[in-house]
Amino acid sequence: MKTLAIAKNTFREAIRDRILYLLLAFAILMIGASRVLGTLTVGAEEKIVKDIGLASISLFGVATAIFVGVGLVFKEIEKRTVYTLISKPIRRSQFILGKYLGLVMVLAVNLTIMTAFFYALLLVKGWMDPGLTQAILLIFVELLLVTAIAIFFSSFSTPMLSALFTITFYIIGHLSWGLLLLAETIEGESARWLCRALYYILPNLEVLNVKGMIVHGLAVPAAQMVWAAAYGAGWTVLVLLGAVAVFHRRDFL
Repeated sequence: MKTLAIAKNTFREAIRDRILYLLLAFAILMIGASRVLGTLTVGAEEKIVKDIGLASISLFGVATAIFVGVGLVFKEIEKRTVYTLISKPIRRSQFILGKYLGLVMVLAVNLTIMTAFFYALLLVKGWMDPGLTQAILLIFVELLLVTAIAIFFSSFSTPMLSALFTITFYIIGHLSWGLLLLAETIEGESARWLCRALYYILPNLEVLNVKGMIVHGLAVPAAQMVWAAAYGAGWTVLVLLGAVAVFHRRDFL
């Protein structure tokens, strides 16, 4: 109950954040612009609209998770409200999880709005594809993980550094496949070992990326969907446990 109370309060605070509406407006604008850009490409309009639409939903969802998430814990510390909270019978784990769930609720609302606008655009053109739902579900799983990473860094760092660290992890997560290729070409056994170790240690966000398959009309096997969702959920739990552990060790006295 205490976790849910913190989550609801976080949701109410975050939903009033101006940057949230700015990002949402840009996302809807980009989805709408995909229709215009699609008309400029002869014979590939449907693919262009779907590709830009899904990319916009993913990009602006991640931007919301990062730029709102990195300030959630820091604001409480800066305003010293965290001192009041931890003096009450509230566990620090409940505080972190409440903040996380509150932002997840915001992301769910934003994702629903963007998806509804995107689907409406596709319905008008007669391009609706059930496979798009698969891509959007995995986008949401990715947002859950990115939010957890943002909360983790926010638990011990400033918003600027937290945003930088989270963006870096996001980029590395989508480029981690290159580490194995680098391991095959780089000189030095220690360097090759390091590349392979980083590949297995860092989260591989490309596992959650099926946008290309969906846009090109390829079916995504159910087993792949289940594995991707479990992979993302597993990493999210690990990162949240790390955030709780780090926040628990902080001294606010």
